[in-house]
Formats: sequence, C-alpha cells, structure tokens
Amino acid sequence: MRDTLLQGLKTPLTETAPSADDPELAALAATVKEAAQRTLGRSLAIRHVDAGSCNACELEIHALSNAFYDIERFGFRFVASPRHADVLLVTGPVTLNMREALLRTYAATPAPKWVVAAGACAADGGVFAGSYAVADGVAAVLPVDLVIPGCPPSPAALMKGLLALMRGSKL
Repeated sequence: MRDTLLQGLKTPLTETAPSADDPELAALAATVKEAAQRTLGRSLAIRHVDAGSCNACELEIHALSNAFYDIERFGFRFVASPRHADVLLVTGPVTLNMREALLRTYAATPAPKWVVAAGACAADGGVFAGSYAVADGVAAVLPVDLVIPGCPPSPAALMKGLLALMRGSKL
C-alpha cells in the first residue's frame, strides 16, 4: 500500500492540459456557441439532479467547471434552480426516496425542457437495477431526450452529449 501511495505522489494521475491554441477545442467552442444561439438564442442552462448515484458521475460533472474544461466558455452554465434551467442533467438510478423530488424538479422546470440521463445508472439502473430501493433508470420516471453512456461518462463525453442534444441528434 505504501508503494502505491508513493508511486501516486511521484507520477501525477491527471490529464495533460490542452494548449491554449488547441484547434479541436476552438472548433468545439465555435460549434457549441453557434448551436446554442440557433437553438435558444443564449447559453444553455443546466440543472444537475443526483437521483441516488455513487457520485462518480458527479466528480466528472464537477470537472466540467474546472480550469481544464471550463464549460462556461462553451456556452453551458449550471444553475441552482430548476426554474432557470433548460436541461435537467440526471445522474444515478432513481431511488424510491428521490423519485418524488425528481418529479417535482421536472415540474418546476419551464417548457421547453430537455432531460439528459448521464451514466449507466441513469440509463437503466446500472449495477443497482433490480434493487428494492431503486425505481430504475431515469426513463422509468421521466421522458428522456438523451442518454450519455459511460460509468462514469468523461467530461468530454458529457460536453459532446450536450452538443448533440442542442443539435437535435442522438449519441
């Protein structure tokens, strides 16, 4: 165990930062900005709802706001209230205890609205499917517009999924 810890301190386990003039990121930024303007006329407001996950997906979602990904530069922003949201980004299987809260959040979100199930658990219950405490994936409770696969989905996969949603295509 000590050797593993020391190895982790010697070798960083993070991704290398993209260069400031990365053409792929510049192209993604331009595409997202154009799609957001065409679809909404403004940036995309996202309300994240944890319906009972293990928090792996949440770590990847939080990474979207760090200096490496900086999702706001692409025209996406997270909001604190469902009343200001365009998208409900749901993670985790819907537990029986969170089912009512998820339904109320959906009802509080103004139309038009999209629901995105992020991760394997949100898609179909994942490893928690069939549990006595789980209602199943998000689609068992709400109409889902897009599923972003992965356990957990990477921040890049989340951004590509949100872009696909704004373009009206499927992953």
